[in-house]
Amino acid sequence: MYSDFITNLLGLPDWAWAALVAPFAGSCMGVLARRLPAGRKVGLARSACDSCGATLGARELVPLLSYVVQRGRCRHCNAPIGLFAPAMELAAVAVALWAGSVFVGNTLWISCVLGWMLLALAVADWTSYRLPDGLTLPLLLIGLGATAWLWPDALTDHALAAALGYGLFRGVAWLYRRLRGRDGLGGGDAKLLAASGAWVGLAALPWVILVAALAGLALGLALAVHRRRLSARMALPFGPCLALATWLVWLYG
Repeated sequence: MYSDFITNLLGLPDWAWAALVAPFAGSCMGVLARRLPAGRKVGLARSACDSCGATLGARELVPLLSYVVQRGRCRHCNAPIGLFAPAMELAAVAVALWAGSVFVGNTLWISCVLGWMLLALAVADWTSYRLPDGLTLPLLLIGLGATAWLWPDALTDHALAAALGYGLFRGVAWLYRRLRGRDGLGGGDAKLLAASGAWVGLAALPWVILVAALAGLALGLALAVHRRRLSARMALPFGPCLALATWLVWLYG
């Protein structure tokens, strides 16, 4: 098996390899979380300094290490790089270690892929109020692919969960708009719930919705306290709540 090969390489366990790969995955997810909602190119675009526009070389793009060596500043213009990139890379390491505390082998690596993509979606929605199709739709397909690989007998169940999740949230969004005259749930949320269904299946889908709703309530109260006001029109990114719920149900459901 692939995971056995990884484990035997240099004698490191899977969780250690996942933690080593994680900063590179986090760096990639950070780029996707920023560029996809803004409609910027991803595949062919070269990384550049946000301040001076200088194209960054390979030695300036090594996750975490480049930031430490350059002391958090651009080598060309000495402008601060910002904490976003190292924060994403460290968060990806945390995801890998968290997954490694629950799973081993192939399931660990699949879990890391799920966790890293959920991290990118949560950040994208938090910063831009958008859940880009370039992340939600691949997550759905990877979820069905992972199910077909690990639990082929459950593929139909997970496909139905994806369809039900999408249809349910689209129906809620339609009803809310009919009753209130404005949007209350975005299409990206429906696609993310569909992706969640592809990963966790029909039986676990209600738990995802419940945990996400509780997380959304807690987030709304926290934002209301921070802003010292509570309003029915207060914008609330629901993507991070769905991402957290999907991750928790996947790990412990």
